[in-house]
Amino acid sequence: MERSEKQKGWALRLQVLFPFLVSLFNLALSEQIQYSIPEEMEKGSVVGNLAKDLGLSIRDLPTRKLRVSSENEYFTVSAESGELLVRGRIDREEICGGQSECALEFETVAENPMNIFFVIVTIQDINDNPPQFLKNSISLEISELTLPGVKFALASARDSDIGMNSLKTYQISPDPYFSLSVKERPDGSKYPQLLLEKSLDREIQSSHHLVLMAVDGGEPAQSGMAQIWINVTDANDNAPVFSQDVYRVSVWENLPPGSSLLRVTATDKDEGVNAEITFSFCNEDNSRLLFYLHPNSGEITTKDILDFEETNRYMMDVEAKDGGGRTAHCNIQIEILDENDNVPEVNFVSLSDQIPEDSLPGTVIALIKTHDRDSKENGQVLCHIQENFPFKLESSSRNYYKLLTDGPLDREQTPKYNITVTAIDKGNPPLSTSKIFTLHIEDINDNPPVFLQPSYVAYVSENNPSGSSIAKVLAEDPDLEQNGHVSYSIVSSDLAPLTLSSYVSVNGHSGDIFAQRSFDYEQVRNFELTLQAQDSGSPALTANTSLRVFIVDCNDNAPNILYPAPASDNSALFDLVPRLAEPGYLVTKVVAVDADSGHNAWLAYYVLQATDPGLFSLGLHTGEVRTTRALADKDATRHRLLVSVQDGGQPPLSATVALHLVFADSLQEALPEMREERSDILNPQSELQFYLVIALSLISMLFLMTVTLAITLHLRRSCNTNMLSCIHVDVCSKAKPDFPPNYSEGTLPYSYSLCMAPESGKMEYNFLRFTAAIAPPQNLLLNDDSEVLNNTNGELKVTSDLVTSSHVSFCNHFLPFCPATPLCISS
Repeated sequence: MERSEKQKGWALRLQVLFPFLVSLFNLALSEQIQYSIPEEMEKGSVVGNLAKDLGLSIRDLPTRKLRVSSENEYFTVSAESGELLVRGRIDREEICGGQSECALEFETVAENPMNIFFVIVTIQDINDNPPQFLKNSISLEISELTLPGVKFALASARDSDIGMNSLKTYQISPDPYFSLSVKERPDGSKYPQLLLEKSLDREIQSSHHLVLMAVDGGEPAQSGMAQIWINVTDANDNAPVFSQDVYRVSVWENLPPGSSLLRVTATDKDEGVNAEITFSFCNEDNSRLLFYLHPNSGEITTKDILDFEETNRYMMDVEAKDGGGRTAHCNIQIEILDENDNVPEVNFVSLSDQIPEDSLPGTVIALIKTHDRDSKENGQVLCHIQENFPFKLESSSRNYYKLLTDGPLDREQTPKYNITVTAIDKGNPPLSTSKIFTLHIEDINDNPPVFLQPSYVAYVSENNPSGSSIAKVLAEDPDLEQNGHVSYSIVSSDLAPLTLSSYVSVNGHSGDIFAQRSFDYEQVRNFELTLQAQDSGSPALTANTSLRVFIVDCNDNAPNILYPAPASDNSALFDLVPRLAEPGYLVTKVVAVDADSGHNAWLAYYVLQATDPGLFSLGLHTGEVRTTRALADKDATRHRLLVSVQDGGQPPLSATVALHLVFADSLQEALPEMREERSDILNPQSELQFYLVIALSLISMLFLMTVTLAITLHLRRSCNTNMLSCIHVDVCSKAKPDFPPNYSEGTLPYSYSLCMAPESGKMEYNFLRFTAAIAPPQNLLLNDDSEVLNNTNGELKVTSDLVTSSHVSFCNHFLPFCPATPLCISS
């Protein structure tokens, strides 16, 4: 009995699925492989050689991986032979119920390349089910007044088989009062009726026993039996009559329970109890679970939700019985209309969750299958993904879609995509479902390193400690792992290769630039490096940038006094000042330079010590010494100025020089004062006082003494070279010398240098006569044995036992102003 109920359920389901399967079969006929087998074949039975029918070679089966979709439970494919085999028990009645045609449709998949084939296996019915009555015993009550020819409906038998194997006829045991009449319903099914052949007489025979047999058309034929018990009652000579033999109604699925479907009506011409009619279902199937028939009103209502996808049609028999036991029957046909109440289904048959970012357009990512249980437009499904993604969906066959790449991929811009696949049907309103999966983009080395700046500039103070970091470059690579690991190197420089290695180095991992030595602004003021960043990909990618390093000057050089030149231990440099010099007269000019630059080279001149502070003034920035008033009679003729030259650095550095000034109108007049001044200079006590003043004025003089002496010696050598360019030994020119136009204003554009022969002995030298309207040479350095011979007509003669270039000097430290008239020396 349980199997019968199960078969009926499958029959009802297949009545719904059969039209849908037939339509799919017709759409894909050209792509399908068809087989036909009888039901109840043994497990492992061969259906057909699927590989051969698909045109596949047996040797290709291991690579093609031919298989049946996982949704199929009835068949499998042999991996060795490619034959389609029966996997389990196939019961046509259980699968297709009472449908005339039963077919199993499923997909087979082959890989490398991936193909999908559709297979239809038709299940042939065999006579494995005998006809069965729902009840083995049928009880009837017939009034004795029933006239011959009246028919009584009997319970129908059911046969799960179809075609020739289905129910063919009914037979009844011989009885003189009754015979059997077989009728056919609109759907082609047959039902028996008991025909009264002659009048009954309860007093003669109050009951009758008959055997009803249902026989199918199979070979051999099978049959089922039911016992008929007839009880003869007293007269009730009118049976109920329905208003119509067949009631038809169409309703939408998903009606709420309790909804009214229709009302059956019947009448009885009798009166009293014999005219009281009650209604009931004759069916013993699941109709009683879904519908309720009111016994008095005949109204049929729903007891549960109707589902088109489960059963789209119900057929029921309703019996009307009066109070005397007479009955009438009618047929109820309920058609269920489909509503769009099932959302589409999305299944991934094949899926790749990651692809490289250099994948070409058209690369297959996933194979998607959609399905909707609804019918017609409600079951037609369209599939799409979100826009603005480099992917597209392409319909391959029926409800299958391929997800393909549709543009370039860039992992650095989008490392992963959350792709939403949406399936929507054509119902009204439409229903949809979505599935999301994450696609990861694999990295390739497609991005070179990128420096954070197109070029770098670094400022480094000179005298920096060796090994200190002077700059840092940084490059970023958006690639992953080794493709994004960056190393740094120096590829070129405007320094010589050997010099570069001794100047700077770079940390290959961090990009820090280190100084290999202490920089000197006076040697190198700036240099440029070209640095390269390289990733570790294969092949490696690189990027270059430039680094300009500027050396910032520090105040590490004291001023160097060029004029007047520092005097030696046994000599002194004197400047002659005319006694009638007016205020503002330019006496001399202190000239100094500083190897530093900027503020560190801005020089200022100060008077540290003066014989008469009010007689002379010193230009703060020019170094010019001028008279501030005219010489008075009470003023001394010899004056000494201690001048300090200080730069603008922090802390400032300085140098000092002593100026010796003599007021005299001629050299002969100044010589006694010069000798006395020179003896004072040579006096140890005076020299001690002189250095004491310097020590008090400039504490740093002791530290810079060595540097000052070295610069002085260097300048002396330069002076000797320049002097030779201004003196011609063999040729004497009498031409008038040229002077700058502002000479009459008291400036000192140049001075002469007198070089003496190195031989010892007393010699006499005649100086060139100055034709310009100027005083005799003012700067004269004499030793103890030198004396002025005469100074007539502007001509100066000096005799000396030993005179060298360090004893008598008229030195011009600005070579561009060397006079055009050379100085000649005669023996």
